[in-house]
Amino acid sequence: MPGEAGPRFRGADDRRGSLGPVGLVVAGALSVQFGAAVAVLLMPRAGAFGVVTLRLVLAAAVLMIVCRPRLRGHSRADWGTVVAFGAAMGGMNILFYQAVDRIPLGAAVTLEVLGPLALSVIVSRRLVNLVWAGLALGGVVLLSGGGLDRLDPVGAAYALAAGAMWAAYIVFSARTGRRFPQADGLALAMAVAALISLPLGLAESGSKLAEPSIIGLGLAVALMSSVLPYTLELLALRRLPAPTFAVLMSLEPAVAATAGFLVLDQALSTTDALAIALVIAASMGAVRTQTGRRITRSARAGKT
Repeated sequence: MPGEAGPRFRGADDRRGSLGPVGLVVAGALSVQFGAAVAVLLMPRAGAFGVVTLRLVLAAAVLMIVCRPRLRGHSRADWGTVVAFGAAMGGMNILFYQAVDRIPLGAAVTLEVLGPLALSVIVSRRLVNLVWAGLALGGVVLLSGGGLDRLDPVGAAYALAAGAMWAAYIVFSARTGRRFPQADGLALAMAVAALISLPLGLAESGSKLAEPSIIGLGLAVALMSSVLPYTLELLALRRLPAPTFAVLMSLEPAVAATAGFLVLDQALSTTDALAIALVIAASMGAVRTQTGRRITRSARAGKT
C-alpha cells in the first residue's frame, strides 16, 4: 500500500546509512588488535616496556602536533582529571603489554574486557546483570581450563589488572571529554601516559629504542593502536548511537583472537572459542540491559 511504502524505504535508507559508522568501528577494532599483534612481534627486539613506550610516546607526539591543545586557562580540577586519565591510560597499556608478552592475544583481551563489563554491571545495579556476570565468569573458567594452570598466571593477572585500568580509563575519559574541547584532553592524557612509561622503556631497552627499524615499527603500532582507531571511533560516534557502539566494542576479543591467529599463529581450541563467545555474549547483554534501563527511565520521564 502507498501509505506503507514510505516507511519501508526510509527504514532501508537508515540501515544503509548505519553501515558507514559500523564499518568505522569495525575498522578501528581491526586496527587496534592487529596493531597489538605487530607489537607482540616487536617485543623480542624492544621488550614489552620498550614497545609500550614507543607506542605512547609516538602517539602522544602525533596527537600533540595535530591537536595542538591549549595549555593555559585550565583549573586544577581540569588538570587533575587529565592526569588521572593519562595515568589510567598508561597503566592499562603497560599492564596489557605485559600480559600479551606471556599469554595469547585473544585470551588477554578476553580477560581485559572483564573490567568494562564489571563497570557496566556495577553502574546498572540490576539483578539480571548477575546473569551476565555469571556468563562472563563461566567464560573465564573455560579459558583458564578450570584453573590458571593452562594460562601463565602472571600474564592472566596482568590482563585482569589491565581490565581494571580500562574501567578507570572509561570513567576518566568521559570526565576529560566534558572539561576539554575536541581531542585536547586525549592529547594531553596521552602525553601523561608517555611520561609514565618512558622510564620503564628506557630502563629495559635503552638505546634500542633509537634504532630506526624499531622506531618505524613502533610508529606503526602507535598509528594502528592509538591514532587511527581513535579517529575512526570519533567519526563513528557522531552518527552511531552510543549503545550500538558499545555492543560493537564487545567484539574486541574475537577480533583479537583473529589477529593472534593470522599474525602470531596463535591457534584457538574449541574451548577457547567458546570461552571468548561467552564473554562477548555477557558484554553485549550487560550493554543492552543498561540501554533498556535508560529507555525505560526516559519513557517514565515523558509521562510525568
